[in-house]
Amino acid sequence: MTAPSDAPPALTTGATTTAATTAHPTTTGVDRTPRRAGRRPRLVAVDAARGLALIGMIAVHILPAHDPETFAPTVQWTLFGGRAAALFALLAGLSLAFSSGGRTPHRGRELTATRAGLVVRALLIAAVGLGVNELMPSPAPALGILVYYGAFFLLAVPLLGLRRRSLAAGAAVLAVAGPLLVHTLGPALPQPAAVNPTLGSLAADPGAFLAQVLLTGTYPAVPYLSYLCAGLLLGRLDLHEVQVQVRIVLVGVLLALGAWFAYWLLVLQAGGYDQLMRHTPWLNEDQIDEILIWGPSPDLPTSTWWWLLTAGPHSNTPVTLLMDLGTGLAVLGAFLLLARANPLWTTLGAMGGRTLTLYSAHLLALATTVHYDHPVLWFAVHLAVAAGFAVLWQKWFGQGPLERAVAAAVRGTRRLVLGGRPRPAATTQARPPR
Repeated sequence: MTAPSDAPPALTTGATTTAATTAHPTTTGVDRTPRRAGRRPRLVAVDAARGLALIGMIAVHILPAHDPETFAPTVQWTLFGGRAAALFALLAGLSLAFSSGGRTPHRGRELTATRAGLVVRALLIAAVGLGVNELMPSPAPALGILVYYGAFFLLAVPLLGLRRRSLAAGAAVLAVAGPLLVHTLGPALPQPAAVNPTLGSLAADPGAFLAQVLLTGTYPAVPYLSYLCAGLLLGRLDLHEVQVQVRIVLVGVLLALGAWFAYWLLVLQAGGYDQLMRHTPWLNEDQIDEILIWGPSPDLPTSTWWWLLTAGPHSNTPVTLLMDLGTGLAVLGAFLLLARANPLWTTLGAMGGRTLTLYSAHLLALATTVHYDHPVLWFAVHLAVAAGFAVLWQKWFGQGPLERAVAAAVRGTRRLVLGGRPRPAATTQARPPR
């Protein structure tokens, strides 16, 4: 059984900065390495968490999902299957908050410029994804998320100016309403021609392409928008405060455990499993167990509402979304706390800051399909190349090549919207290049 692709990191083209860091340049948990004049320090923990997610994604793509003898899930699948996608989307929302004002959201013309820049970023990332998907063989060795990310960012445009309460409500509503829309509308929507959205599928059937990206694909943008709302909410908090970091961990743990307990109680103990078998007679017990362990292939059945209480990876049910959101919050909060002790974050942070480039290169390497016969070897090769490239490129050039190109387009768009008016000196010095 081929494991579903996990998502790439947040793909924020280097926007992991927050206004809060300028007010506390010496606070623990903030990168103190020398910077060029005018650059704000980055939250190293955020880049490191993104780097860890990239490693998890590489593991899920290349290493086996199950033990060949016992057929039990492998450690890497148990740790990263589905959860990496949630962490990436959560960090994407966090970075969008940083780039839109941090704790003080942009307003007026500044907000309009930020929104216009986000539209450009979304379209460029989607274009990169479409290009990469065109080069994928059939059957695809991985299910890319770049096109979906473009949709995430486009849907997030109206969210940039929302307050904390609105973002919290949006995350909660979308975690339930998104899966409900998939469950009710999915069977009536046109089915995609390919597992990965491509230029060909867009030209052949735009309706099926749109349905796949928004609702029926592996990473449907509407349910995943709950992660971006949660990330935006986090970005409006003071992430340097240890109390905030501890609360993020606690909320994440409680959310993940609470969602898992609801699944355990309702599905495994209170008769839900029997309802799945009763209303899905074309699946036997082993096939249902496969969905619960490895996720749907390709779509979650819609024969009964009980499927919305299951917790399989990539199932995109309310239970799965809340479990994976809780795990992502716990990981991020733990990284923020660990960064206060100033460990060596160089490699993880470098990888996490160049994920658009690294993820695209990773997918192109997978397209050669040479990794199938020696997965452990090629996992090590992908990991070593990604880490080495990220560290050296950061040292010599800064932003990754794709990140730099996207950032230049975003800056140009912002200047056009702002009318080319110069910023006040203090604001210009505080804003990092993107």
